[in-house]
Amino acid sequence: MWLIFISWSARLLGRLVGWMLGDAASGVPRSPDAASPAETAVAARRLVRDPVCGMHVDETLSIPFGQGGELRHFCSTACRDSYAVNARKFAANG
Repeated sequence: MWLIFISWSARLLGRLVGWMLGDAASGVPRSPDAASPAETAVAARRLVRDPVCGMHVDETLSIPFGQGGELRHFCSTACRDSYAVNARKFAANG
């Protein structure tokens, strides 16, 4: 039992020292409430809504479609094609 406790404590201490040395090596002081670059990149993403199915998609991963000066974003090519067909149908009736 003590062997497990000591090995876990040593591992935790090693991780703590490695974390402290990693931050010291970067030369950038870090506050406890500061977000990491990966967290800010995730937070900076913008979600757009597909007008056909209503699904929310990351703007960088969406399929853009420009029509009449408007840019719409779609989750798939099927939704984009469905929108294009229906838009032409409404324009012809309209």
